[in-house]
Amino acid sequence: MSNQKYFRDYFSNHAGDYAAYRPTYPAALFSYLAQITPDHQLAWDCGTGNGQAAVELAKDFKQVIASDPSAEQIKAATPKTNIMYRVFSAEQTDLTDNSVDLITVAQALHWFDFAKFYAEAKRVLKPNGVIAAWCYSLTRVDPAVDAIIDHFYWNIIPDYWDPRRKLIDEEYKTIPFPFNKIITPVFQMEQNWDLLQFINYINTWSGLKAYIKQKGVNPLEQLFPQLVAAWGTPTTVKTVCWPLHLLVGKT
Repeated sequence: MSNQKYFRDYFSNHAGDYAAYRPTYPAALFSYLAQITPDHQLAWDCGTGNGQAAVELAKDFKQVIASDPSAEQIKAATPKTNIMYRVFSAEQTDLTDNSVDLITVAQALHWFDFAKFYAEAKRVLKPNGVIAAWCYSLTRVDPAVDAIIDHFYWNIIPDYWDPRRKLIDEEYKTIPFPFNKIITPVFQMEQNWDLLQFINYINTWSGLKAYIKQKGVNPLEQLFPQLVAAWGTPTTVKTVCWPLHLLVGKT
């Protein structure tokens, strides 16, 4: 696999869970990106994972190329007639020069070799083409649940995340972005989940997976009584939110 140094395949061993229990991006985000992109022939969703963003792009673009260096993630991706799923890295592709109208990178830019990826992005984007990358912050539910999750994230498993997770904690504000930057509207993701769905999501965290692999126990189990007390009836459905942080620009 090329660019192994920059890609840590944390999610392949549980690609199905990752697809099932991850939040979905808001439709308004993709409508906005379509509005600011001059043409709609080809979009490239880079680091597509399970193809969540690619499926949304396929509604507005004639063709979508959705790439990921993980063959396991691509196998779990959602098929669609105008999406071509490909296994290759962000930094080296076989896309033709000046062929792409929009590049999207959903929750993946922090894994890339920035200089090499940006050079490739500038090569394949059309003049006035758009590039959009985003990440989402720590989940928010309500003050009681948030306090437990914040403690878990910052005090129990902080040493088990890859160091590049820090770029997400910094809301992508410290990532270089050599494009003509566009100020965007504010977006967030929302899911209506019960407690089991929420815990299944937390269990997809790569930092938690690393903790379990090293210590042989799931520390989330110790927090379960606290989560039940904070959540109330486990079957109660709550609105779970994630603020989105965007880097959007044009060539």
